Amino acid sequence: MVYGTPGAVASALASSSVSRSVNTCFVERHNGTDRNRCSRKVWKSYAFSKDWGVHRAATVFSYFSYNVCWPVRTLRVRGEGGRWRHRTPAMAAGLTDHAWSLNE
Repeated sequence: MVYGTPGAVASALASSSVSRSVNTCFVERHNGTDRNRCSRKVWKSYAFSKDWGVHRAATVFSYFSYNVCWPVRTLRVRGEGGRWRHRTPAMAAGLTDHAWSLNE
């Protein structure tokens, strides 16, 4: 445990619908998705970041577009008529009611 308290970790695990133990699979899956979406994080490529400011800006943009613009298949829910309604992580968290475009 790096951040938080043992009680907060126990509470989070007790309310989790997918796991009862601390594991890194969710973080590693997100890191893989992040590397796939942001080529600056891939080693041995021409796009590898050397400037920290540009790297940070690309990371913020990647996180924003993933959470607000990109519907995630595993977050979809059945809508009216049995059709799937696609959702972004921000929609699943109740922060927005639609997938944003990059212009928004």
